[in-house]
Amino acid sequence: MKPKIAVVEDNMDNRLLVQAILEDQYEISEYENGKEVVDGLADNIPDLVLLDISLPGMDGVEVLEWVRSQVRLKDLPVIALTAHAMSGDREKYLEMGFDEYVTKPIVDEEVLMGAIERLLADSA
Repeated sequence: MKPKIAVVEDNMDNRLLVQAILEDQYEISEYENGKEVVDGLADNIPDLVLLDISLPGMDGVEVLEWVRSQVRLKDLPVIALTAHAMSGDREKYLEMGFDEYVTKPIVDEEVLMGAIERLLADSA
């Protein structure tokens, strides 16, 4: 059985790219915004979440805070997937509780795949 990854991304082109990179090795569930993923995680707990920071309504940081507050989800690996790539951003997001940080646009899919594989191995 393939590991399950929830992709939370409001940009369809970015979702399609992530799906193309991951679909051979992982079962993907897609969400366009924070509210959708909060509702979806109640019934469909993935092995890992790829979470965009800049989402309409409930942003990625708020989604992460919600995930960490849920007993069943608090240890779920969450990767920040973001265009925020200024100096210090990686450290800032890791301090907030994200398990890994990957910048968009994804130019080297090995960076994304490596982060996913490491976190899935750590949580197994």
